[in-house]
Amino acid sequence: MTISVEEFKKSMQLWASGVTVVTTSSVKFGVQGMTVTAFSSVSVNPPQILVCINSSADTGDGIQESQSFAVNILASDQENISNHFAGGSSQKERFENTDWTAGETGSPILNDSLMSLDCKVVQKVLVGTHWIIIGEVQQSICRTGEPLVYYCGSYRQLAGG
Repeated sequence: MTISVEEFKKSMQLWASGVTVVTTSSVKFGVQGMTVTAFSSVSVNPPQILVCINSSADTGDGIQESQSFAVNILASDQENISNHFAGGSSQKERFENTDWTAGETGSPILNDSLMSLDCKVVQKVLVGTHWIIIGEVQQSICRTGEPLVYYCGSYRQLAGG
């Protein structure tokens, strides 16, 4: 027998993770983005990553349309960006006050993020409530700083950071 949704959520809160904003741009939907903590490397050769997004998220429609996305790893001082892209505002509002440029695929690269990976979709798999989207990295932009970390329902900073 599987555990309850509540027990699963409580368990997953004990996993510390970096915070990202996944972005995309398409003719049909324009620029879109959302806060995502489910992100991982998949392969070094070829360079591939994955993100998991809820199948009900409108950003997923844009990724399906454009077949590209960017993962922007947030810096420790970007809690406001994380909260802004987490919902409660329109896609237009999310980008109005956020400094960004188009990456190689056209996906928005957040200029103040710690790191950005611009990707082309190579595979998309629906598992339960979420899409697992694997992308091949076309462009990598690295900056200096410390990452924003999320743990037990709140933002944290690395020790010594």
